[in-house]
Amino acid sequence: MKITIVKDEEAFDALAAWRVIGEILNNPKAVVGLSTGRTTKNLHEIIAGIYKQYPFDVSQVTIFGVDEVTNVPREYAGACYTMLKNELVDALGITEKQFIMPPTTSDDFNAACRTFQKAIETRGGADIQLLGLGENGHLGFNQPGSPFEGETWVTSMDEALEARIRKETNTPSDKELGGLTLGLKNIMQSRKILLLAKGERKADIVKQMLEGPVTTDIPASILQLHPNCEFIFDEEAAGKLKQ
Repeated sequence: MKITIVKDEEAFDALAAWRVIGEILNNPKAVVGLSTGRTTKNLHEIIAGIYKQYPFDVSQVTIFGVDEVTNVPREYAGACYTMLKNELVDALGITEKQFIMPPTTSDDFNAACRTFQKAIETRGGADIQLLGLGENGHLGFNQPGSPFEGETWVTSMDEALEARIRKETNTPSDKELGGLTLGLKNIMQSRKILLLAKGERKADIVKQMLEGPVTTDIPASILQLHPNCEFIFDEEAAGKLKQ
């Protein structure tokens, strides 16, 4: 386990961005797993900015997202596909063949899960997987209670996120929303993982994740067992760690 603590949000975003760029420079055929949300948006923009100024070879790189919202239009601004495409994929000139994402709508989500997982496996699996840390310890859409042995599946989302998405997409209450996500087993199969957390609001869960037991109550605690996981925090997120 490697823990890196940086001074502030600016340093946090820059370090994480260079970790991704370094992986691509060292491995031109890298399979890169990304996450969306407040934690990763800035670092995506930094990668895009560096690429614009100093282009590097991404012609053989594969990018995928760890999860996706289900039963919303793919063009919805909050869809993970759209966020990754707008924040980074288009800026790097990544083609659709290089960009693996599950669908937002499907008549058979079980089949969609298998197809998504198989597509990543066919490329050799994730060389590096970036993960944001949920305030309840979730990874992707793997909420507390998710099985450690679980593979790609469709889960429920937390109530606050579901309410926001319903409002933004005008989704009626009788239409089920969820999250298609790589399972914890799939995430742990990544050759390298970067777990990212910044801000004071993450301090409690960072402490529980690293100093508490490995438990499905805190899905991210399983990362204590990964042989090549780096935890990157700013000083606020790391503020309650003993050391």
